Amino acid sequence: ETEARLTLRTAEERERSGRGRADSLRDAARRERRTRDAVERAEARRTAQLVVARHVHDQARAAARAAHAWVEQARGERESIEAERAEAGVATGEIRDELDELTAERTRLTDAAHRDEIARAEQHTRLQALAERAMNELGLELEPLVDEFGPHVPVPDVPDEIGNAVEAGRGGEAGRAAGGEEQDEPAAIGLVPGRPYVRAEQEKRLARASRDLTRLGRVNPLALEEHAAMEQRHQFLAEQLADLKSSRADLLRIVEEIDTRVQEVFSQAFEDTARQFASVFDRLFPGGEGRLVLTDPGDMLTTGVEIEARPAGKRVKRLSLLSGGERSLAAVALLVAIFKARPSPFYVLDEVEAALDDTNLGRLLEIFAELRESSQLIIVTHQKRTMEVADALYGISMREGVTKAVSQRLARPQGARSRKQTASDDRPGPSADHL
Repeated sequence: ETEARLTLRTAEERERSGRGRADSLRDAARRERRTRDAVERAEARRTAQLVVARHVHDQARAAARAAHAWVEQARGERESIEAERAEAGVATGEIRDELDELTAERTRLTDAAHRDEIARAEQHTRLQALAERAMNELGLELEPLVDEFGPHVPVPDVPDEIGNAVEAGRGGEAGRAAGGEEQDEPAAIGLVPGRPYVRAEQEKRLARASRDLTRLGRVNPLALEEHAAMEQRHQFLAEQLADLKSSRADLLRIVEEIDTRVQEVFSQAFEDTARQFASVFDRLFPGGEGRLVLTDPGDMLTTGVEIEARPAGKRVKRLSLLSGGERSLAAVALLVAIFKARPSPFYVLDEVEAALDDTNLGRLLEIFAELRESSQLIIVTHQKRTMEVADALYGISMREGVTKAVSQRLARPQGARSRKQTASDDRPGPSADHL
């Protein structure tokens, strides 16, 4: 039974294998038929294409023969056209030459016509100018002038007395300068009444008359009126000049008086200031010596003023060689000297004692006390001692970014002062805390 099954299975396997080979053969046969059909169709197409190619080849050969014939025909036509063009070129050259000749002739005729037109315009302009000149100089119209003095009218002779007067009026040197041409001419043209008009002779006569007129010079008919106007103008300018000279003399006198007055006032002010400066300097610099010196005593209008300061124990006198504090104190001494020499109702001082120590500050406050007897002092300061001697204090306080002006009047015994002294501080800061 087992062998039968194996045999059956083997037979089945063979059957399946045979069916597979049969299917493969059928597929191969179908592919072979399709390939044969494709080859047959390709052969048919090649046959058809060969027929078409032969037909195209025949048509191309026919077209080539036709084209060759057309080229030969075109070559012949081109040769004939070139021959005709050569003939036309020759004809064109002849026509161009003829056209150039005609153009040149036309240009010549145009230029001639233009010149004639210009000449006519010039003649017309000259004729108009002559007509205007005749009207302006002679008061005659052109037609009456031609009728009376034209070339057809005989030329009258110049009277002998007129010719002799003209000859006598010429200078000998001017006559020689005229040259031999005039010597060759007769003294008078020698025209007799009724002699026909000759242009050359009349032109010579005109030139001679023009030279005579030139020698006489121009005559100004308004000379008398102009002379009177010039005399009047001269008199007016002379009066103005005299007035200016008088004004200049007055101004010079006033300037001299002012200069004299300035010199007197400056000399007095300088002497008073120098005297006060020596006194104030001696008080601010005990044992020292200070004075004011003129740089050019001979010229009080342009002289300068120098300060000679010699503190105690020093030999230098030049202000530039002193220390900063000494220079500041010397400047304060000059300022106070000016105050004492020429007092004012009040003074405004801005931190003049800021660089001073306590000793020098005390000396300066003593001088301020003297000034307050006759004037009022307004002082900007940060110094406590200066605030202590003030009658009233004005300050600026700043709290939480807000500024506020504060004031305080200090009590003073009766009779302690005759005038008020005020110290003020114009800067925000701790000064308000001293109030």
